[in-house]
Amino acid sequence: MKTKFSVLVILGTLVFSCSKSDSTETYVPVPVVVEMPSNFPDMAYNLDNNPLTEAGVELGKRLFYEGKLSANDAIPCAFCHEQAFAFTHHGHTLSHGVNGGIGFRNAQPIQNLAFQNEFMWDGAASHLDLQPIIPLTSELEMGETLSNVVEKLNAEPYYRQQFRKAFQDGEVNSANMLKALSQFMITMISSNSKYDKYIRNEDGVTLSQIEQDGRATFQNKCASCHATDLFTDQTYRNNGLPVNPQLNDLGRFNVLENPDDLYKFKVPSLRNVEVSFPYMHDGRFSTLEAVLNFYDSGMVDNGNVDPIFQRDDGTLGISLNTYEKESLIAFLKTLTDNEFLNDERFSEY
Repeated sequence: MKTKFSVLVILGTLVFSCSKSDSTETYVPVPVVVEMPSNFPDMAYNLDNNPLTEAGVELGKRLFYEGKLSANDAIPCAFCHEQAFAFTHHGHTLSHGVNGGIGFRNAQPIQNLAFQNEFMWDGAASHLDLQPIIPLTSELEMGETLSNVVEKLNAEPYYRQQFRKAFQDGEVNSANMLKALSQFMITMISSNSKYDKYIRNEDGVTLSQIEQDGRATFQNKCASCHATDLFTDQTYRNNGLPVNPQLNDLGRFNVLENPDDLYKFKVPSLRNVEVSFPYMHDGRFSTLEAVLNFYDSGMVDNGNVDPIFQRDDGTLGISLNTYEKESLIAFLKTLTDNEFLNDERFSEY
């Protein structure tokens, strides 16, 4: 409970604001319409409370790539979220930040967040607007405070102008900053992979035999957790990973302090999983082969493993033969969305 409550307090009671009246820039909202993929569920984010505008999305993008959001003015959100790798921290098992700080979790992809209700591996953020507060204020990541960030942004004429263009009140404050970041992230929808075009019968796209076989195996053995075309059911599960003694990350337990949540982590989406390695909350696996081998024969009973992994013979795991693993990987690669990975709308300036 403590983690989620602290984030809510920060946003709900501490809206840091600065203002300087050196411009007559006015708020003239130009709406941005997000095209909803036909094979996706409904959007979870309520746009009525934060309507997308061209100025708001542009401000959010600027902030996403802005080093001033960190204590040393050098580590933006994009430092741990690189577009070519589905906005993950490529090659790093754990996120790291200012002063050489090393975090205790692997950076998650930024994609399709508008369709989710909770964020972070343990669900510590209950709203997309709240999510950036956690890395921004973490001493191991960006190491800043909301008040300092607002002060730095307000010192820049460019940002004062952009906030006036993006929001009706024109204020450079933490609430508007977080809303702008959300507006940008809401537009970051990955829905044009080979799989998507196949499932929507677009452009005559077909799956090869091994990809079809992999899809069948996936639906039979993986889709209970990696459900819908978001490829996650957004639940928290203990998947039998051996506990890393150096981290001893308790997962969802850290948020609600419920013993039933020990070592549970949010089921990740598998979209763009080909490029978002390393895998798991602590980045322990560097290849998809290693992940499948773990599920086949590496799970351990830590006292709270999800019953879905219980085999008929009492052992834990998902039985996969060699061809099933090969075909699964072939299918998972059809979830790579190269249009998203190269979309200039999301790229650094």
